[in-house]
Amino acid sequence: MARHLVCLTFDFDVLSSWIFRGQTTPTSLSRGEFGLVGAERILALMRERGIASTWFIPGHTIDTFPEICRQVHLAGHEVGHHGYLHEPPALLKSLEEEAAVLSRGNEAIKKLTGRYARGYRSPSWDLSPYTVDLLLRDGFRYDSSMMANDYQPYRARRGDRVTSEGLVEWGQESALIEMPISWTLDDFPHFEYRRSENWLQEGLRPAGDVLANFVDDFRYLQQTAEWGVITYTFHPQVIGRGHRMLMLDNLIRTVRDLGAVFVRLEEAAEEWTAR
Repeated sequence: MARHLVCLTFDFDVLSSWIFRGQTTPTSLSRGEFGLVGAERILALMRERGIASTWFIPGHTIDTFPEICRQVHLAGHEVGHHGYLHEPPALLKSLEEEAAVLSRGNEAIKKLTGRYARGYRSPSWDLSPYTVDLLLRDGFRYDSSMMANDYQPYRARRGDRVTSEGLVEWGQESALIEMPISWTLDDFPHFEYRRSENWLQEGLRPAGDVLANFVDDFRYLQQTAEWGVITYTFHPQVIGRGHRMLMLDNLIRTVRDLGAVFVRLEEAAEEWTAR
């Protein structure tokens, strides 16, 4: 029997991603702070539609805004690890520094939920050579940061190496389940406007165009696989704007009418393992 899972995931960065980038002017911080407004809207929509989702929350968000994070947890949503101050592991200087960030974020999650996180998502989706081993050491069941598939989870490898000549030496498959993601299914590059002296992220795409792509990716899953999972990534400070909230609701209603089953990422990983 065909079964097609949809995971709605929310990276609840709020201020952390802006602070980590050194963008701490009042306007930059206010952009992150809008995530609190967005989170309230998302929680209301999830409650109305009867959906349990997955929220990847940096420890900084939990420590700075404990009440809204408590609402996320009490509403039955999964809380996953997303660094402490939105630190991409690939930018950290050592295994020890990465381990310390992982521990600090996990302690914040345990204080919120009563247990350590089972799932991890790297800020900016950029792992280090140490990340898989550290996640396994700390008891994580799955990661959601890589892109080697779109609808099928797989086992993350440890120890891949690219030589100075550009040759690839593949590492060993690990016990860590990879729940793949894609920039094409992430609201941030489609919608968020950012600029610096050297580059411009235009963003600001029409929500209807993005919705059509998101729905068609689900349709393709249905057409090509008896079982699979599609993971959508949203940020409350991005998707929380009015017309984008309408898009999110349209996405939910459309794929549900097509037969989608909404689950948390942890549940999707467990179902894949059982299969």
